[in-house]
Amino acid sequence: MAVSLVTGGAGFIGAHVTNELIAAGHKVVVLDDLSGGFRENVNPAAVFVHGSITDAELVQKLFAEHHFDYVYHLAAYAAEGLSHFIKRFNYNNNLIGSVILINESVKHKVKCFVFTSSIAVYGAAKPPMTEETIPMPEDPYGIAKLAVEQDLRCTHEMFGLNYIIFRPHNVYGEYQNLGDRYRNVVGIFMNQLMQGKPLTVFGDGSQTRAFSYIGDVAPYIANSVNVPQAYNQVFNVGADREFTVNELAETTMKAMGIQGELRHLPARNEVLHAHSDHSKIRRVFNTSEPLSLLDGLTKMASWAKDSGIRKSSKFSNIEITEKLPSVWLED
Repeated sequence: MAVSLVTGGAGFIGAHVTNELIAAGHKVVVLDDLSGGFRENVNPAAVFVHGSITDAELVQKLFAEHHFDYVYHLAAYAAEGLSHFIKRFNYNNNLIGSVILINESVKHKVKCFVFTSSIAVYGAAKPPMTEETIPMPEDPYGIAKLAVEQDLRCTHEMFGLNYIIFRPHNVYGEYQNLGDRYRNVVGIFMNQLMQGKPLTVFGDGSQTRAFSYIGDVAPYIANSVNVPQAYNQVFNVGADREFTVNELAETTMKAMGIQGELRHLPARNEVLHAHSDHSKIRRVFNTSEPLSLLDGLTKMASWAKDSGIRKSSKFSNIEITEKLPSVWLED
């Protein structure tokens, strides 16, 4: 039986990857500090450890105790916009924590290190971005992700640690943190609709993204270690068709069966148009047709209504307040 570590396994994508691995017969250890996830998201068949990837002593202990075959690294504070204002936290959590895991993976001869990176590494490159597009991240979150990618490449060359890197984008679905005001626009919209609040849109809402249902992402991440051609490669993963944020808002209202209104906020510093080419992952993984936006949102809407309204909490340690969007300061 394969033994796998899933970091961030109480979070959104990590919980789904954990479910896929357990269904495939893996023994799974989940490491999560519950800063963005929830204990109830963790599959009861997994071993849950409450702790942080930045705790080097704890990570060393887990590797020594469980002898992991595979590491699935999904723990990150994935708030691109907020990362400008929490630089120290971002790099400590998303970069240094990753290096601690990579070090132990080398020492314990892990067979493959699967890393969930992000479309954020491309920055404002002209879409659709391919894996050959030169990365030029425009926020500290994307910079940290790219640094980990580069470290994995040089670690493979130096020590032989195999890796697989995925760059998902704008993923939504069940287990998403509905109470996070800084990230995951679909969850924010659904939470606002359930409270009878207007949907907050930065700028005029003409920004475009390809919103990706979790069921079109997590299974490929989980199964990747069984695909030899995927080793030491980078893959874009997610939906093919892009929508404006305004179109997303309208489709979310339709899926929820709740008519709301939009509240346009001052534009923030963000990439306006971002979507990826998925030719490579289709070729290597023989992927199926992604779920339509309405069908994916309808699935998530059913779960969101069952989960109920989540209180939107503030990030407790903003490091820079200059140019911080005012909506992030509201109660």
